[in-house]
Amino acid sequence: MNTISRILPLAFILLVSLQTVLAQSTSGPVRVIMIGAHPDDCDIKGGGTAALLASMGHAVKFVSVTNGDAGHQTMKGKELAKRRLAEAQEAGKRFGVTYDVLDNHDGQLLPDLDTRLQVIRKIREWNADVVIAPRPNDYHPDHRDTGVLVQDAAYLVAVPNVAPATPRLEKNPVFLYFQDHFQRPNPFRPDVAIDISAVYLQKVHALGAHESQFYEWLPWIAGYLDQVPADKSKREEWLGEARAVKITPEVRASLAKWYGQEKAASVQQVEAFEVCEYGARPGEEDLQRIFPMLKGK
Repeated sequence: MNTISRILPLAFILLVSLQTVLAQSTSGPVRVIMIGAHPDDCDIKGGGTAALLASMGHAVKFVSVTNGDAGHQTMKGKELAKRRLAEAQEAGKRFGVTYDVLDNHDGQLLPDLDTRLQVIRKIREWNADVVIAPRPNDYHPDHRDTGVLVQDAAYLVAVPNVAPATPRLEKNPVFLYFQDHFQRPNPFRPDVAIDISAVYLQKVHALGAHESQFYEWLPWIAGYLDQVPADKSKREEWLGEARAVKITPEVRASLAKWYGQEKAASVQQVEAFEVCEYGARPGEEDLQRIFPMLKGK
């Protein structure tokens, strides 16, 4: 291969990347889609950020790739899926977002072609500027496979001959990962950290809509069901304490970058995100447009 033949493909990739980032910088509400494996995954990892964006007039959708029909110690199947759908819809109201639940079985998710096309269609239908999903390294196979499905969609959302009945996106979105604590093969990198302290109680209230999960299933499977208050009026206070996430030094440093050292030191509740290598490659100004709360530094 001669020098020109090697340079041209690289130049094309750089041009496409530049165009997609510039396309993201237009004015108007940002359209964000958060994709999780189960009803409540997006809520846990990005609910505070979603609430802040929604309060600022931006459009946010949560998508659960499975219907959650395996996540309970006594209920199962259609009965559980129906309950979890109702819980998700109530949580969406409390967050101020749209909530979709796909009808794939919990615990049986695979990154196959049919499910990939489902994800591509959801991203296109929302006309997403931003897509946020799990990294593909996690303890739960559904979480891992959701990460793979979204990565596999990252290029194809703009390809017209893939899922042609749903119009392709004219621009490739910015793809981000939710925060996790897994270290192998590589640790999470907090490129963006959002102070959600002001909406943390709203987040907890919305999480509480998933009663089957936060007050039944997750405490049961993890062995702390006896800690859930019998008095329902005390449950959200308990949930807020139980779901508080320790701010790592790396996340605190990211807060300082975006909010300044003084503000970062006082932040109590945070959600962080990593920029995916796929899709549009955002610069600092692009990230400030996606997350307008970062402009107040």
